[in-house]
Amino acid sequence: MDEFNYGLSIEELEKRTDKEYLTEKKMLKKDSKEFLNLSQGDKKALQHLVKAAYILEKINTTLDNRKNHSFKKWLEGEIQKGEKRAQLTKILYDAQKGICAVDCESNKISLEKNTKELPQKGLYPEDLTVEKFHQILIKMLNEGKIDEVKTILNQRSVVEWDGEYLKGIDYINYFSEDFSSMAKELILASEVSSDKDFNEFLKLQADALLKADPMLDAYADKKWATLQYTPLEFTITRENYEDEMTETVIENKELKELLDKYKITPTPKDFLGGRVGIINKKGTEALLKIKEYLPSLASKMPYCDEYEQNISPDKETKQTMVDVDLVAVTGDVGQFRGGITLAENLPNNDKLSLTIGGGRRNVYHRQIRTSDPVKLQKRLDAILDKSQHSLYLDEADHWFTIGHENAHSLGPNKGTESLGKYTSIIEENKADMGSLAFVDYLVELGYYTEEQRKQIIVTFIADNFLKSKPNLAQAHRVRSVMQNYFMFKHNAYVLNSDNKIHVNIDNVVPAAKMMLDEIIKVQMSKDFTKGENYVLSNFIWTDEMEIISKKLKEVSKTLNGKVVSELAEELLKSTV
Repeated sequence: MDEFNYGLSIEELEKRTDKEYLTEKKMLKKDSKEFLNLSQGDKKALQHLVKAAYILEKINTTLDNRKNHSFKKWLEGEIQKGEKRAQLTKILYDAQKGICAVDCESNKISLEKNTKELPQKGLYPEDLTVEKFHQILIKMLNEGKIDEVKTILNQRSVVEWDGEYLKGIDYINYFSEDFSSMAKELILASEVSSDKDFNEFLKLQADALLKADPMLDAYADKKWATLQYTPLEFTITRENYEDEMTETVIENKELKELLDKYKITPTPKDFLGGRVGIINKKGTEALLKIKEYLPSLASKMPYCDEYEQNISPDKETKQTMVDVDLVAVTGDVGQFRGGITLAENLPNNDKLSLTIGGGRRNVYHRQIRTSDPVKLQKRLDAILDKSQHSLYLDEADHWFTIGHENAHSLGPNKGTESLGKYTSIIEENKADMGSLAFVDYLVELGYYTEEQRKQIIVTFIADNFLKSKPNLAQAHRVRSVMQNYFMFKHNAYVLNSDNKIHVNIDNVVPAAKMMLDEIIKVQMSKDFTKGENYVLSNFIWTDEMEIISKKLKEVSKTLNGKVVSELAEELLKSTV
């Protein structure tokens, strides 16, 4: 067995695992009415889906860091010896689902002394440097190994040494045994689930797990994106925000010229997450009300006649939306690293299904968007002008998130990958500003009331402040700093005499429109340098942000978080 060394002291581990520092997001309980009200067939299907999701977590753990599994095994051995330090480390390992993570204050932490987070994560050999990576790709292209390079630089391969060269191995082949086990569980679920369309999707998804053929994924994604009124939810999330290696290739001028010559588009590699849940009908009905307005919003995007969008003003809107009570979130979607996902709009633009007529689907996470009202009030007392407390509404954050996820389907849907490591930052920034920019218009259309408009604006500004300055790898947090800087520059908020935020409500939407305009110009440019200049010119941590960050740290000790999945754990060990 491999030997490891603890990365955190016993004192630090005791602090980080204390309930004041370790927040919890609780998934459905085993006696929840949502589960008990399911048909017997759907209960059985749910058990198989949970098993499939946890197999997927095993796979993603390898993609994250090749030491993860052996470190976990070592910890379990130390726990059997009665080592308290191992017990505490295991709590954090399970929470962040791996050795390396970033905490809620943007501190990089490693649970193992000699392990650092690598730009290649577990996707490439550990001893491969960025410089060597570029050199090898140049050599391979000059020697005519075009198809091999395409495989190395696509979103669904694990890369290994091949003598002096590299080779890409499709995920399905690399993890064939695990994916085969997953497929078996999906087929078993399809045999007992009550919904015909959902069962058809499960069978298509199972097929895609058994053969390394991207088109099979496309067929499954296309069907998944049509699901609207099914009792259950199952998703394999595939997003590429964490791969910091593949995206570097466009920064090497010689390599970039060769890639352009051979028409190779490098795409960061997917990390895999599993989501299992029960569709909440009432919440879903509320979500669907915005669907009729999406074509109109598409027509009002900046420069909309100069690019193709996923939602078109003159075509049927291929986008479904569901609100989900969560049973399990595993792998990439369940990692609590500084935060955890509220909702997702998938498939992303790099996915093949969108080229064969497929649509997109928004899934919202009910259990993750809950908050502690006492802690929330302490936060507001510390940072928000008291006169605006009545305009802060927890539910308004959900309304804003609905706008954010739908805005992902607006704007340019091709070519933004040329922005390299800034692609995700700029895309997340676009989704936020798209949500804000259309608030006034949606009031005109009758979707929001004037009171809701104010609540969305005040809640967004108050929620957008961070406890610390993030690093550039944290796309979702970098965009918050950029927005706070831009909004302050355009007088969308000020700090009052008590150094608390006062939102200048009528200035927020105009500022969002200006920022959205700039974002779309950058995305349309497909120019890495313009993307870099745009991000760095706005990624400025101001004195005002520092003042608020200190207040946030005073009222919240949270450093880490974890997901508690009572029903899922029960389903894993029992028969229904």
